[in-house]
Amino acid sequence: MSLKNVLIDSLSRSRERLGRALDGVTAEQANTQPEPLKAPRIDSLAWLAWHTAREIDLQVSDLRGTEPLWTAAGFSQHFALPLPDDTEDWHHTPDLAAQVRVTSTSLLTEYLDAAYALAEDYLRTLDPACLEEVIDTSWNPPVTRITRLVSIVDDAAQHSGQAVYSRRLLGLEG
Repeated sequence: MSLKNVLIDSLSRSRERLGRALDGVTAEQANTQPEPLKAPRIDSLAWLAWHTAREIDLQVSDLRGTEPLWTAAGFSQHFALPLPDDTEDWHHTPDLAAQVRVTSTSLLTEYLDAAYALAEDYLRTLDPACLEEVIDTSWNPPVTRITRLVSIVDDAAQHSGQAVYSRRLLGLEG
């Protein structure tokens, strides 16, 4: 299996896990932080799914040199969050994360599908020769394209697992 296919397969597994975590969940359940007093950093299913889609969207769009789907495809308008489009969700406090609320989980699913499709399309067209290219010199050591791609996969895996945990803390099966 090629490296590109490993990355695609890894991403598809996190997408499947998020799908299972959201299956049959109401918007109210998705918006609920399972343990806001005891463990305020256990985020809602809505935030975890949104954040996963957003991280894939922002990072892959940056690698492609295109506008993120968040604004280009109108997801910002559809979600209508009380947060700026450039919110740095990786820095969200529990209070900011709680502002990510949906009226329907289908919107989360649509954004996840679009972000994962963006990543898969990018990976399928990627020339393996460019994987070692340094794309960000602000880190020590500088970040290569493959390092960024592995980071995207790792982030998606982490948050999809957290979504399953949040679902279970809500008392839902699965």
